[in-house]
Amino acid sequence: MRFHFPIIIIDEDFRSENASGLGIRALADAIQAEGMEVLGVTSYGDLSSFAQQQSRASCFILSLDDEELVSEEEETIAELRGFVQEIRCRNAEIPIFLHGETRTSRHIPNDVLRELHGFIHMYEDTPEFIARYLVREAKTYLESLPPPFFRALTHYAADGSYSWHCPGHSGGVAFLKSPVGQMFHQFFGENMLRADVCNAVEELGQLLDHTGPVAASERNAARIFNCDHLYFVTNGTSTSNKIVWHSTVAPGDIVVVDRNCHKSVLHAIVMTGAIPVFLMPTRNNYGIIGPIPKSEFEWDNIQKKIAAHPFASQVKGKPRVLTITQSTYDGVLYNVEAIKEELDGKIDTLHFDEAWLPHAAFHDFYGDYHAIGADRPRCKESMVFSTQSTHKLLAGLSQASQILVQDAENNRLDRDIFNESYLMHTSTSPQYAIIASCDVAAAMMEEPGGTALVEESIAEALDFRRAMRKVDEEWGADWWFKVWGPDDLSEEGIEEREAWMLKAGDRWHGFGNLEPGFNMLDPIKATIITPGLDVDGDFAEDFGIPAAIVTKYLAEHGVIVEKCGLYSFFIMFTIGITKGRWNTMVTELQQFKDDYDKNHPLWKVLPEFVAKNPRYERMGLRDLCKQIHEVYKANDVARLTTEMYLSNMEPAMKPSDAFARMAHREIERVSIDELEGRVTAMLVTPYPPGIPLLIPGERFNRKIVNYLKFARDFNERFPGFETDIHGLVKSVDDAGKVRYYVDCVK
Repeated sequence: MRFHFPIIIIDEDFRSENASGLGIRALADAIQAEGMEVLGVTSYGDLSSFAQQQSRASCFILSLDDEELVSEEEETIAELRGFVQEIRCRNAEIPIFLHGETRTSRHIPNDVLRELHGFIHMYEDTPEFIARYLVREAKTYLESLPPPFFRALTHYAADGSYSWHCPGHSGGVAFLKSPVGQMFHQFFGENMLRADVCNAVEELGQLLDHTGPVAASERNAARIFNCDHLYFVTNGTSTSNKIVWHSTVAPGDIVVVDRNCHKSVLHAIVMTGAIPVFLMPTRNNYGIIGPIPKSEFEWDNIQKKIAAHPFASQVKGKPRVLTITQSTYDGVLYNVEAIKEELDGKIDTLHFDEAWLPHAAFHDFYGDYHAIGADRPRCKESMVFSTQSTHKLLAGLSQASQILVQDAENNRLDRDIFNESYLMHTSTSPQYAIIASCDVAAAMMEEPGGTALVEESIAEALDFRRAMRKVDEEWGADWWFKVWGPDDLSEEGIEEREAWMLKAGDRWHGFGNLEPGFNMLDPIKATIITPGLDVDGDFAEDFGIPAAIVTKYLAEHGVIVEKCGLYSFFIMFTIGITKGRWNTMVTELQQFKDDYDKNHPLWKVLPEFVAKNPRYERMGLRDLCKQIHEVYKANDVARLTTEMYLSNMEPAMKPSDAFARMAHREIERVSIDELEGRVTAMLVTPYPPGIPLLIPGERFNRKIVNYLKFARDFNERFPGFETDIHGLVKSVDDAGKVRYYVDCVK
């Protein structure tokens, strides 16, 4: 299979008609005659930008003429040193050669020389000989790049084997028999379809029993992520969470769970028949979920929660698993070593749902604020699991996930027992492109590349925050958007971990008196606050800009955000974010401000939205913001949602028992007005924030019912801006009125 990785030549004479130019072009022609592409440029340009081309190159040839080497202090040597350093901080292996006429290695500073693969003299050998040497080195480098599974998959797709196995499209051939299939084939391409195979292909190994190239890739990824065991998962971290739980939790077991957990963990509670005891996080009035206070993790307090629980108090034995969301949606992290020190041996398994944190292991900035890393101490008794969404922050395809395991000193993973749980949840027909993306995503994080990628993410996030602050200073006298985070964004110190610690009483986070050193904000997670609401939950009297309107505006201008709250929306600086993307965000927000200030009509600024919702056609952008803001303010909705999530959730039944009632249809569909005191048989999950509010077996209280009434009335008044609440059953009566119900236990 042919990949396009040219040999890059940097020579100021590459296009000149002098002897040097003729010589370097003769070398380029000889390289091309050997079947390699050549890209010739005449200067380094912007060093850091050009050095990023290492990902597209197979070799660099850096040309130096005699007159350029008068002394080590010359500008050319400094430029050469800078370029080589930029390359090596990203890529330790790519071949770099110097090309000159008469100078030797003794004229090159040692710190540069040790990073080179060789020094080519223009007239000592023929261009053809030098070309063969360079092409050999370039091909050796390229052959070293693919990790085990991706290497095997590319070889299989390229060898021309006839496919008699599933899937039925037989390497894409079936698509060629239909016009729409032809479109599909042309869109996705030959390689993807040839690589879409089933587990009958023995040479690719087996995901289900971890053999062959799959096993080699999992071992390679475990080495890169500094864990004892690593398993690829092809249907998301929702499934990874369930695999971990089913490997350690049985019916009737006590489990200790972050109330701010992903719904997959709550599904695991239902599926395993566990009895959950929840740790309650803090929350501010922006709707941002904060950390669980450190006191909640104290063993005495956990024991008190168990003793007070109507079902857990009847169970003997210690909890089987602790599951913590690390990081939260908005980027709040815990000091993992503090949690391990407190709970080692008291809870069998410590599980950190790091769906949003797979990058942390590759940069010193994150220190102890992630689950498993190099030179981190082991627990003595408790096994540590981390479940990570490779597709969220790294370069995996959608649904790419992985499970990391760190053995305890006295408790090692039984791989066979664990694999029974793995088999329970893993498809027997996994998508091999997803496996390959797990493999490649891990290989991309091999040092030094992983550190450089995360470093760039952090740097871009900080630059975005500074740019937003600059706009505020220069143009935001009346209003502008804020980026949630520390107040001090000065150059000095902001790149240090201490600057991002959540300190007790800091107004910017609004989480109260937190323990020192226990929580940190990940700077690559940026929550943008829109005007109209402060962290105390007080609404501005004169105006406000609900975030849902801003995000619809951005979407119609080609900018899609991750999630949206009442007066906040969230973006992430993954390793794929570029300066172009975040600068576009800044300019689009500026354009929104201009359109808002001029109250431009919605048909002009939101044409797609108005086409679907013509009732807004004659309204201005500022007018719509004002209407929704006034409704939010009149209902004090910020405090309502905060108090709702922090209210007492009464467990009336075990979650599995309540869900079983639904499976047996021993339920009744109850309208919102009659919900207070009833026991839900299903998850109730408002979006935003997408965190389950009630789980099966819990009882509706007045605050929750009041919120549901507000959401019902708001949805009727502002179609197109509906609050989406999973668990509400929607129906339309004969008069066309929308009504909402919840399936409750009879």
